[in-house]
Amino acid sequence: MLVLGLLGRNIYLKQRANRTLNVKNAQIAHQRDRLDHALSRLKATQSQLVQSEKMVALAALTAGVAHEIQNPLNFVNNFSELSLELLAELEEEQQQPFLNLVLASELFNDLKQNLRKIHQHGGRAAAIVKGMLEHGHAENGQRQTVDLNALCEEYLRLAYHGLQSRHRTFTVARTLDLDPHLGQLHVVPQEMGRVLLNLFTNAFYAVHQKAEATGGAYAPAIGVRTRSLNGQVEVVVRDNGLGIAPAVMDKIFDPFFTTKPPGEGTGLGLWLSYDIIANGYGGTLVARSEEGAFTEFVLTLPQAHAVAKPATAATVQQ
Repeated sequence: MLVLGLLGRNIYLKQRANRTLNVKNAQIAHQRDRLDHALSRLKATQSQLVQSEKMVALAALTAGVAHEIQNPLNFVNNFSELSLELLAELEEEQQQPFLNLVLASELFNDLKQNLRKIHQHGGRAAAIVKGMLEHGHAENGQRQTVDLNALCEEYLRLAYHGLQSRHRTFTVARTLDLDPHLGQLHVVPQEMGRVLLNLFTNAFYAVHQKAEATGGAYAPAIGVRTRSLNGQVEVVVRDNGLGIAPAVMDKIFDPFFTTKPPGEGTGLGLWLSYDIIANGYGGTLVARSEEGAFTEFVLTLPQAHAVAKPATAATVQQ
């Protein structure tokens, strides 16, 4: 009887332990499902935030392209209007009893000059559109051989035009010091363009803020330098703007951190840029700054991403 009692107690204890274990397993499974759901929502939110930052970059890019393309379109419109006036004069002259050949010849010559100008500036607008289509044509994640010097020139120009579309009278001295032997890189052009555009846009924002704070004595300036050294490709972006306070220097690459007023920054631009460079290409992105004097961002990529091909770019003063 004692043995049966012990066996019965062991069975009871085992069944109770199994029930407890089943409850715990169910609780763990429920908790895991909740965590999986939270992780899925977090990933979806992250994706939306990254997309939001991409849209901010796209807006800046669009503003730059619109401003850049407006110049040749203005020339096309102006010369077209002048040509219509010349045609009206020519029609008037044709209705005269005696055609003034000298005047008609002058009108024809002026028309030819105008048409050449229309063709020239129309070609410039078409080249801008073609360049942007080529940048957007590649699928996401598709690496291509690109000229980093050319990307620096293009995105600096677009960032500047984006600034001028909002502040038409504001000018900045821009210096490009490009290594003619930098070669080309095997990267995703859209990703590298997004990083450069973010760095350039931040630099223009910094010098504009300082100009508003200090007045007319200040001469805003931005410099971009590329180098190939020590097995790395390096891009340095320096501005003489407001600088970064030492207290926040360690936070500038954190997601959602921004010193801009609400509505002017998402706090994701530098974080996303760092992620692209560090995690996408195994490179580095670091900042140096002196508050009130300058900020310098140094972007480096391993030479493994470089394609040995001498470029023709030289030091350029815009």
